[in-house]
Amino acid sequence: MSLSQQIKDYSQSIYPEIVQHYRYLHQHPELSYQEKNTSLYVAQFLTAEGIEHKTNIGGYGILAWIKGEKEGTGKTIAIVADMDALPVHEENDVEFKSVNEGVMHACGHDSHTASLMGAAKIVKHVRKEFSGTVLFVFQPGEEKAPGGAYLMLEDGLFDDFVPDVVIKQHSYVDLPAGKIGFQKGKVMASADEVHIVVKGQGGHGALPHELNDTVLAASNIIVALQQVVSRRRNPFQPMTLSFGKFIANGATNVIPSEVVLAGSLRCMDETERERMLSLIPEIVKSTASAYGCTCDVDIPMGYPCTISHAEVTERVEQNALLFLGTDNVAEYPQRMTAEDFGFYTQIYPSCFYRFGVNNRNRTCGKQHSSTFLIDENSIDTAMSTIAYVSIMEVERAQ
Repeated sequence: MSLSQQIKDYSQSIYPEIVQHYRYLHQHPELSYQEKNTSLYVAQFLTAEGIEHKTNIGGYGILAWIKGEKEGTGKTIAIVADMDALPVHEENDVEFKSVNEGVMHACGHDSHTASLMGAAKIVKHVRKEFSGTVLFVFQPGEEKAPGGAYLMLEDGLFDDFVPDVVIKQHSYVDLPAGKIGFQKGKVMASADEVHIVVKGQGGHGALPHELNDTVLAASNIIVALQQVVSRRRNPFQPMTLSFGKFIANGATNVIPSEVVLAGSLRCMDETERERMLSLIPEIVKSTASAYGCTCDVDIPMGYPCTISHAEVTERVEQNALLFLGTDNVAEYPQRMTAEDFGFYTQIYPSCFYRFGVNNRNRTCGKQHSSTFLIDENSIDTAMSTIAYVSIMEVERAQ
């Protein structure tokens, strides 16, 4: 029996078990850097399966590994899954609805974790078919800076095993379950949070000449920054700067002494990103000064661009085509969303692809929304595909 058929058959046999793991994870979500019970659940699973692993890497991160038993010197491949949830109140009416009020797996990380658990079982089952090593990275904190990827790497994630390639799959509502999508090059933007506090002498709204109008200053800061994006960036490099928080806690006749702004800068080029990160504080402070105000600007370290390296992605895609067939492999578009997987892609040849989670006959709800819910059939595709393509990468050039 071929390797692909072995994997498909075994994946089908363990599918009910992995769905139960998915449902447990969905029902018990934990926010970024709070994934204590999720990490314990995964670690208990790995122990029960007899899979070697290390815990508490970069927080609640886990690294597991399976070495092939076939003769040869195969490569080392790492596959990554997120574990954290979002501060969203779930509105789905399912028996495994979140029991943690105001916390929900609204991005699909429960399916990522469960699929990687399933992939670990599959890889162990066929370990006689390959040489080399497959690493399984269960990562915390993808949704919140500084990013679990950064923290795990800083904590020596790959000190004992240096991967030749790193692969990650992510749930995707724009493809139906059973299909996966690829894209090459820069597939997602960098992401940097911009936090601004505008300060001045507040006072009576009817006496603007006796105070500093922090609201007007903050409004012009936002306008000025939009002009930075439109006039100062390289027009051949995509970029967005959006502000979703503007808090001026005054009254109809009270100008507050402080206004809080918060936004997000997204770039598709690291050079342009660095230039903008230096320009933004300069523009903010000069604009505030023009209105007699001062300001504090904080831009903590964000995520770099996510790169799906062309050569690696081409190989993974070709193996996915062999495994799933041409009708089930598509292309996904570049997006200005961001991923801390970018930290891996800055160091290691990497592939980031997406697996469809939408039901062919209904809408599963948008990701990051209160009604997001995957088609569970996608789990079979996700765990079997990533197991197959990782083994094929391990065996490359043997």
